[in-house]
Amino acid sequence: MNDNFNFKKKFGQNFLKNKVIIENMVKKTDILSNSLVIEVGPGSGALTKELVKYSKYVLAYEIDNELKEVLNEEFKNVENIDFIFDDFLKRNIEEDIKKYKVDNVYFVSNVPYYITTPILFKLVDSSIGFKKIVMMVQKELGERMSATSGTRSYNALSVILSYSYGLRKMMNVSRYEFKPVPNVDSVVIELIEKQEKLKVKNIDTFYNLVKDSFQFKRKNIRNNLKKYDLEKIEKVLKKYNKDLRVRAEELPLEVFVDITNEIC
Repeated sequence: MNDNFNFKKKFGQNFLKNKVIIENMVKKTDILSNSLVIEVGPGSGALTKELVKYSKYVLAYEIDNELKEVLNEEFKNVENIDFIFDDFLKRNIEEDIKKYKVDNVYFVSNVPYYITTPILFKLVDSSIGFKKIVMMVQKELGERMSATSGTRSYNALSVILSYSYGLRKMMNVSRYEFKPVPNVDSVVIELIEKQEKLKVKNIDTFYNLVKDSFQFKRKNIRNNLKKYDLEKIEKVLKKYNKDLRVRAEELPLEVFVDITNEIC
């Protein structure tokens, strides 16, 4: 990347400059043949250069149109890469990938930190069924993603991710490996889709229930879930020796699943 490039805070642009970290991140993902990899925020294309070596296709989303010329020039002789210069969060990714005939879809990205959580919810809400999701995220967010019930970091994202995926930390990354240097350290996490999941009658109801349960973290279930059938919820909570005064952070995944199935 040119030293004169105008890095934009509004796009969360902090480009990883350590090639060894990039290479290890891709190698440890173990991308199978005949796969599509989705990347968000390719920046100057450092990670993209590795991804095209291991996957049949790469589809990269970049919101900054000033990088269009840079990326198109850098990858002009690479046949298995497509760029979409648009806001990933506004895209219909199911439609975007229809043309690719592959066995597996991966998400591998050093995503802009300010939109990491919305991206995660978008990936989980999609019907794609990613083989793996590998992301470099803020260290604090990585802790929240893997948090368990009864801990301060436990939140809606923790519950929703634990329903569909097993999480593994791949490596820590110092803030000084980026340009410009951000204010936080990072961690690369790997989410692997679970082959066996708890049975949920309606996945959309489950997602909404979990998000609503954590809407106001200091409030209890009675206050956060007023629009739901509280009698049915209390019936489930009693099975776990809890009542409506309990806070969402005290409830493990199976309780949210049980409540969902009771109210559906």
